[in-house]
Amino acid sequence: MTAFPERFSNLPEYAFPRLRSLLDAHAPGGEVVHMTIGEPRHASPAFVSRIIAETADDFGRYPPNEGTPELRGAFTDWLNRRYGIDVDPETQVMALNGTREGLFNAAIALCPEKVRGQTPVILMPNPFYQVYAVAAATVGAEPVFVPATAETGFLPDYASLPADILTRTAIVYICSPANPQGAVADRDYWANLIALAEKYDFRIFADECYSEIYRDAPPPGAAEVASFGGADPERVVIFHSLSKRSNLPGLRSGFVASGPQNMARIRQLRTYAGAPLPLPLQHAAAAVWADEDHVIASRKLYQDKYAIADAVFAGDPLYNPPQAGFFLWLPVEDGEAAAMKLWTETGIRVLPGAYLAREVNGTNPGDQFIRVALVATKEETQRALETMRDCLRD
Repeated sequence: MTAFPERFSNLPEYAFPRLRSLLDAHAPGGEVVHMTIGEPRHASPAFVSRIIAETADDFGRYPPNEGTPELRGAFTDWLNRRYGIDVDPETQVMALNGTREGLFNAAIALCPEKVRGQTPVILMPNPFYQVYAVAAATVGAEPVFVPATAETGFLPDYASLPADILTRTAIVYICSPANPQGAVADRDYWANLIALAEKYDFRIFADECYSEIYRDAPPPGAAEVASFGGADPERVVIFHSLSKRSNLPGLRSGFVASGPQNMARIRQLRTYAGAPLPLPLQHAAAAVWADEDHVIASRKLYQDKYAIADAVFAGDPLYNPPQAGFFLWLPVEDGEAAAMKLWTETGIRVLPGAYLAREVNGTNPGDQFIRVALVATKEETQRALETMRDCLRD
């Protein structure tokens, strides 16, 4: 049998199978509490199931690849309300079957085969969402993993890279609010990154799936800063989703937005290789993007859980309170050992930080961290975090 392409040989095993291999041979030390996967458990809008039921006959029709006019209009209306930017629903936005699809396929659509006659580079933060690395491997680009650590404010310092890397760069992935650290790219960060992209002629892929979960001020967006700064609209490609915003990971409603030229190429690929959202789900998604009441209520629950975490870990000088998102990035001596200890002594299941990062020059920036998802109820979160603190201090 023909071997797999060599470019896929260095991809690490996905985080959750690795976690099962680590923990599942051992019995839990108490009632199992899942704090690994970022699957929201807050209430989703009650009208979703009603709309799907009322439009169920549309399961018998092929859905439009790019999204219905109503859904695309809901995307652009939301972008205008949220960021104050005007985006053409006909040429600058497309529905996605979840943003993971878009983050992957946009690289296929937009990464050139050569940059200045050389192998293209795709930059990504380290730790990172694993689809970034798979996308780089798929298009034959060289992935460069850039540390996002306490020293850099838990965001990658792309400007510090040598010129020979930047001159080959085709795409830069950036997640803000960051998964897993909860850091937020402020306006200056975005403006500086956009200026760097203009200088070296690369595209920014802004993964903004956690944009609606934050403590106080809403995080600025890449397209917002680009628009108000007069940047080329093709410079930035943004990705958003209902999964975290609206607690609807199973609805698979996301979107991608950029300049018309980028979107024409992304749409062309979608025509041949996409999986459009079924029409009843598109109808429901349009209504969800138009509603903010449920988002505000859910955000308040996360803010309450930030306060719980801040109180529980107040005595830890290394604790880094997340600015946004719903993960804690907790410092430990050894991530795998801490995950094993918590599982076997308490039944709490967390993710070793190393599983979300890549070793570079002998160092994995996730080795001394665990990721903890704050997706359970406030009461369960309080009990679990207190138990976790006491176990790790033991």
